[in-house]
Amino acid sequence: MTKTPLTSEQLTALAAGLNKVARNLWWTWSQEAQEIFQELSPRGWQNLYHNAVAILHEVSDYELRVRLQDPYFANRVSEVLRLFDAYMNDQHTWAHDQAQALRANPVAYFSAEFGFHETLPIAAGGLGMLAGDHTKSASDLGIGFVGISLFYREGYFQQAIDANNWQTEYFTLLNPKNLPVEPVLNEKGEPLVCRMDIGMNQVAFQAWRANVGRAVVYLLDANRPENEQHFRDLTQRVYGGDSTTRIMQEMLLGIGGVKLLRTLGVQPSVFHMNEGHAAFLTLELVREKMAAGKNLSEALSQTKAECLFTTHTPVEAGHDRFSPDLMDYAMHRFRTQIPAPFGEIMKLGRVNPQDQHEPFCMTVLALKLSRAANAVSELHGRVSRHMWHCLFPDKPVEQVPIGHITNGIHLLGWMKGTVRRLWQHKLTAPSADETPAGVGTPHEGTRPTDVRASEPYWATQVNSPEFWLRLADDDFISDEELWALRFKLRRELIEFARRRLLIQGQRLAHGDFIAFDQLLNPDALTIGFARRFATYKRAPLIFQQLENIVRLACDKDRPVQFIFAGKAHPRDDDGKRFIQHIIHLSKYSDLQGHLVFIENYDVHVARQMVSGCDVWLNTPRRPLEASGTSGMKAGCQGCLNLSILDGWWREGYDGTNGFAIGEDSHADSVEQQDRVDSANLYKVLTEEVIPLFYQRDAQGIPRQWIQRIRRAMVTLVPQFTTARMVREYTEKYYLPK
Repeated sequence: MTKTPLTSEQLTALAAGLNKVARNLWWTWSQEAQEIFQELSPRGWQNLYHNAVAILHEVSDYELRVRLQDPYFANRVSEVLRLFDAYMNDQHTWAHDQAQALRANPVAYFSAEFGFHETLPIAAGGLGMLAGDHTKSASDLGIGFVGISLFYREGYFQQAIDANNWQTEYFTLLNPKNLPVEPVLNEKGEPLVCRMDIGMNQVAFQAWRANVGRAVVYLLDANRPENEQHFRDLTQRVYGGDSTTRIMQEMLLGIGGVKLLRTLGVQPSVFHMNEGHAAFLTLELVREKMAAGKNLSEALSQTKAECLFTTHTPVEAGHDRFSPDLMDYAMHRFRTQIPAPFGEIMKLGRVNPQDQHEPFCMTVLALKLSRAANAVSELHGRVSRHMWHCLFPDKPVEQVPIGHITNGIHLLGWMKGTVRRLWQHKLTAPSADETPAGVGTPHEGTRPTDVRASEPYWATQVNSPEFWLRLADDDFISDEELWALRFKLRRELIEFARRRLLIQGQRLAHGDFIAFDQLLNPDALTIGFARRFATYKRAPLIFQQLENIVRLACDKDRPVQFIFAGKAHPRDDDGKRFIQHIIHLSKYSDLQGHLVFIENYDVHVARQMVSGCDVWLNTPRRPLEASGTSGMKAGCQGCLNLSILDGWWREGYDGTNGFAIGEDSHADSVEQQDRVDSANLYKVLTEEVIPLFYQRDAQGIPRQWIQRIRRAMVTLVPQFTTARMVREYTEKYYLPK
């Protein structure tokens, strides 16, 4: 480490490098980069949603240059910049060898929402988080990838709980200057403006570019001064407004997205629709081909050859449908650009093409105009083939052309810093015969958090099964170390919950809260539930046997406690009643002190919970959980799943790596299903989960519990990643056959 003062040029280069890193979401999965920004302003990091761009606005240029005069800090910044440059310029990626065709002609991935980080809250739930993780892994693998979505200037709603324990919503304005996005400019350095027809008007839109490692996502923004206010508001909120707003948002996403790509000169090899919201892109592709002289049949055939479709919902209400009158109104001008009868276009969105009263379904459009379609788990594929058999009546159900690729997560993006530092310290020191060229082991005396020399090895190997197989070896990491990790993570979660609940209590100024510093028990079995409060996810199911659950929670020798979080859709009063019920139990029942609800669920809350809880609870009404991904985020942190055998868990559970609620089947009626699942949940909790957690040896270690943690790490962590998922999409669907 040099102690020679840095020159002005060196300081300028380091400061410029940090600004460049802050504007690339790569830092959201680089622990070293996050620690740099956090150190610049710890309080700002906490209060500004861990926003690297906002931190650099908080710290003046002069302060930054002065801080960089600290040799140790400057060397760490230099190392982060080196890692970033090495990542961005790596020519030895998986795609370099396996998917060269996608490098020049990228995948164009359209999604109505992308969830990258709490800094950029433009996702409503799992669909968006999956899209964000898909993008990060496409970057890691080196696949040519361009995402298209909308820039929602008020994002998704912020949640507050009022004095009646009822969810209320408020919105905050996102300022692009404080976000990791940059405007897309024309050759004059001005915002690039595109135009498209919506209704009877021409609507102008610009775009913001989000750099996600080597991948790019363009966010379309209709908030332009030349637009009428209702068109400007199309990009105000995620899934905002009524059906008219929704159809116009989806026209902007699909049709506008294709227009932007053409303006930028991007020629995708394939258009991937992540759910039906983006399906209007197919009509723009048809319009282009007919404008080039193709007839309708040829245009449809060529469009189908370019498109893929992923469906995410087995719930009927989750598929957008628009009335014929609304379609006629919204596409008033656009349809005149397609030299074919509009009735023929309407048939593309109908199960029965001859029924002129049938609404236009975006999923039907996507299925008809895609060369391939997939569900997001094996069971969901089966459900989807039954659901859409009506489109393929000449085929047996099992031959309906909807396959499946089970979802995954971006592992480094969801791994909490505490966990990442441990695994990085343990796993980045390969033996001499397996050390890659140019990669060294941490030198003697290096701090546990300072293992940067071997970061490339860690980052490239973390998704491999061989990497995680080492966790089965107690010589590699002992039971004592794993148990110490679990206590550290539980302590961090509980202290996080206490801080958040104190703020919630202060805001309400209520006197019915218990003392926050004594809230929850750091030694107790901690069960977490956090997700969208859609009613089919059955958040209150565990409390159907309330007296029994209270008895378990209050057991002094084997206590159990519950941490809940999640948002209900603003128009979902039933979901809001679930939240109200759980909060009421946390305050006014004998579960007080053993049950809490953390409001305003977001990516940051999710990361705290999947790492700090001992058990991750999932109780969907089978088979309505298409895949689910929250439980996938638990394994690398040592949290075990307790779930209905639905979605991904049905494929992941092997009897030794977590806990199953019930069998691989479900009752016919909702009432019977809820009754049976409630009984099975209580049974597995009392007969398996609690006894195993509290079965301690003479050293106080629950050896069998830790063995399940090891099994989860070996069997689940490397399997349910977006690295595996994106490779599967590439080999199965993206690459030309």
